[in-house]
Amino acid sequence: MKTDVVVVGAGLQGASVALRLAQAGKQVVVLERAVPGAEASYAAGGILSPGVEALEPGPFYALCAASLARYPAFAREVEAASGMWVGLRGGGTLEIAVDDPEARLLAGRAEKLHKAGLAVEVLDDAEVRRLEPGVSPETRGALYFADEASVDPRLLGRAVYVAAARAGARFVTGKVERIVHAGGRAVGVDHDAGRIEADAVVLAAGSWSMQVEGNGLPPGAVRPVRGQIALLDTRPPLLSRVVFSANGYVVPRADGRILCGSTMEEVGHEKAVTAGGLRRVLDIALEIAPALAAAPVVETWSNFRPASPDGSPILGAGTVPGLYYATGHTRNGILLAPVTADAVAAAVLGTPPPVDLAPFSPARLGAGRPQAAGRR
Repeated sequence: MKTDVVVVGAGLQGASVALRLAQAGKQVVVLERAVPGAEASYAAGGILSPGVEALEPGPFYALCAASLARYPAFAREVEAASGMWVGLRGGGTLEIAVDDPEARLLAGRAEKLHKAGLAVEVLDDAEVRRLEPGVSPETRGALYFADEASVDPRLLGRAVYVAAARAGARFVTGKVERIVHAGGRAVGVDHDAGRIEADAVVLAAGSWSMQVEGNGLPPGAVRPVRGQIALLDTRPPLLSRVVFSANGYVVPRADGRILCGSTMEEVGHEKAVTAGGLRRVLDIALEIAPALAAAPVVETWSNFRPASPDGSPILGAGTVPGLYYATGHTRNGILLAPVTADAVAAAVLGTPPPVDLAPFSPARLGAGRPQAAGRR
């Protein structure tokens, strides 16, 4: 088989990049070992919050903000192409303090963000409860990022997959054995279905990226970090926007369901919901909103964030010609999907990227020559 581009991984990143490349007229084959979008993308909370995730101004904050700005148009486009709703909800994000020392820390961070010209509002405890009456009476103020939002990753992942397929991307199930290198460049992949030759290969395999031979990354460039989530049901809805504390978060959906998360566990690819993990995420939720104690637990799950050593994603071209990356998003894969799609597609197409990709190059991690196991 011969194609223009092979994308390894059909999670939200891989499917979004495939969508953009197919729209540009490229023949795209997307390889997934199981169900598209069924791993980390399916398990995520769907928080769209540069203000909370990127703690201070810099390239990472700029990348997150650029992606958030793209979300309304991205959601409308995907909904129109797929005929499906993706669950995008505004309302902003609250980052609450449950004691006075935390409140002082938040106020200090707000001052730093204000000096950089970034939008954030400092609320006192009464203002927080007027905005979200269900939060704890122990709340001692909050930061309010009014322009932020959330999305339902399960709906979004399925919709992007459908949109990419309708744009012409071909999705193939099976295991990728290796990225094939010849003449000093990536020239395709070896797959269960046979060798697939390509002008370009995009590695978007999430926490499994290092298991793909010939990945061209240094050891430890991407590792799995397990997160556990519990889903509660409130009727009528108790909360209307994402609320963070210093320990975790709750993410309300429009129908009253509330995701409670999340752990950060270095356990390799051991997928499990544990008693300790479940207790932790529920304790966090009850600290934020004590009335959740009466809400039934309707679902629990775990999956793996593709974590990079510095928490920033690995995007664009590496040191191996023809090999590109859309991986290592750590805990911001859903937020960064639109800008990743635009930037990585631009890198493959040889057009100017919408953001500077230098801070997110694999070269920062010491990426060098392709692994010998991937040469054929």
